[in-house]
Amino acid sequence: MNNPIPFGRRSTADDVLADLHLSGRTILVTGCNAGIGFETFRALAQRGAHVIALARTLDAAREACHRAGGSSTPIACDLANLDSVGVAIKNVRQLGRPLDAIVASAGVMGTKELQVRDGVELQFLVNHVGHFALVNGLIDQIRNQTGRIVVVSSSSSIQQAPKQGILFDNLDGHRFYKPFVFYGQSKLAGALFAKELSRRLAPRGIVVNSLHPGAVGGTGLNRRLGFPFTAILAAARHFMKSVPQGAATSVLLAASPLVEGVTGEYWADCQISKGSPFLSDRSMAERLWDATEAIIAQHATSRRAA
Repeated sequence: MNNPIPFGRRSTADDVLADLHLSGRTILVTGCNAGIGFETFRALAQRGAHVIALARTLDAAREACHRAGGSSTPIACDLANLDSVGVAIKNVRQLGRPLDAIVASAGVMGTKELQVRDGVELQFLVNHVGHFALVNGLIDQIRNQTGRIVVVSSSSSIQQAPKQGILFDNLDGHRFYKPFVFYGQSKLAGALFAKELSRRLAPRGIVVNSLHPGAVGGTGLNRRLGFPFTAILAAARHFMKSVPQGAATSVLLAASPLVEGVTGEYWADCQISKGSPFLSDRSMAERLWDATEAIIAQHATSRRAA
């Protein structure tokens, strides 16, 4: 990256992509039907990219495709259901389109009550495990030398994650459960995944980065929160980024030539930023990789036994 990037906190997705023509590129976006995911989808499609648009249900994905315009393919992918993720992988592969980028944008935040599926807490499952399974299931579809993977993390990976990093002995919340701590843990897991994946894909020339989109109002991400958090967020919304501003860093990393070849970084406001200190802990990243593979393998074993 030889030149400074002329975008920042107030830049929008359309600002970042203004001079680009993305015809001929195929980019997969999760969480395509709402918030930052939809804005990422819309901005990329409007510049000519074909977007493979993943949402929890096929109806939601189809409706998002209708609203976004441009060229797209709707696909159902419920990241809380590893069987659904597996079907989505199969459906994407059947399209026969090499992928120029994957943007892992979908997420849930702050589930008030502990919910456990596949032996792990729900936020960890959706925000990390589901995306880990999806990306690795499509890894051979991503173009060598030019392919990109973008993982939407959060500053919560720094500010709210457990002081120990990933709580490998409490991924199911059996010892304790605090919604925002577990949200931070799930977003730290995403950033660690991106860091480790960047190392593993370096021989193929595929770049992988994670990002904090900023505090964004109107995304629907916090719909699971109860009072008083909803009231606090409503008051704070006046100081938050807009959704188009929140999507700017995602589209920069997915499509801009300004960041060509940059990998393994954590970004915020369209600039390389300082992420969690744990991002330099390779042993934690490798342990997380192994633990996540074990969760997915256990699901497959349980499914065969059922």
